[in-house]
Amino acid sequence: MMPATLFLVATPIGNLEDVTFRALRTLREVAVIAAEDTRRTGNLLRHYEIGTPILSLHEHNERDRTPALIGRLQAGDAVALVSDAGTPLISDPGFLLVREAIAAGIRVEAIPGPSALTAALAVSGLPVDEFTFLGFPPARAGPRAAWLDSRAGRPGTLVLFEAPHRVHATLTDIHAHFGNRFVVVARELTKVHETITRGWVSDLLTQTIEERGEYVILVSDRIKTTVTAQPEVTDEKLRVEFGSMTESGAMSARDAVAELAHRHNISRQRVYKATRP
Repeated sequence: MMPATLFLVATPIGNLEDVTFRALRTLREVAVIAAEDTRRTGNLLRHYEIGTPILSLHEHNERDRTPALIGRLQAGDAVALVSDAGTPLISDPGFLLVREAIAAGIRVEAIPGPSALTAALAVSGLPVDEFTFLGFPPARAGPRAAWLDSRAGRPGTLVLFEAPHRVHATLTDIHAHFGNRFVVVARELTKVHETITRGWVSDLLTQTIEERGEYVILVSDRIKTTVTAQPEVTDEKLRVEFGSMTESGAMSARDAVAELAHRHNISRQRVYKATRP
């Protein structure tokens, strides 16, 4: 019989083969499984012929369900918590249950495994020595704009989840609030239709984005700057500026030539020729 422990069990994010032996054994041996989506977890359990009872625990009922689950743990039952997919609590319910279990002196144990966050980072080709996970941005335009503004200056790679019907809008907002960043858009990781799209956000916005599946957006701290072509300076303009700089005696002719060359990004020889008497 398993000891009274709250197990946080990572489950596949797509491919049902991406589950550990330890996770399967734990799901078989606990007294009950608290699942964000009982139908999706039910598919996993049927695939591996696991008959453990399931009950729902999602964002809308977690507060109501937590006391009963804590009671079962205190009575000696082992409980597994699983999310819709991936590692529990990573933009998924379960924080309240874990916090209350710790407060009650109940052992909490992680059964590590799949995570869309780490899978996306691994295949992105972006630096992973420093990254920030941002979760889901707010759905409404106003709060999302403020949310992005407050995170625009963070160093390293930024990682966020997004609903498929909002991906284009979020990329547009990233361009507006972060600048023309190099981004990676990972869709349907580990699944048959997995796609990884890399490029400057301005280029990705010209492409068709399929509004289906699960998306991870990774934003690098590389910004593509647009160089604005400077109008060619005329000899007449150089003569006028040279005269203005030297006529009062405040600047020598030599220093004025150097200043004009630097100001207009041209050679000193060009300035000399334009300003010769």
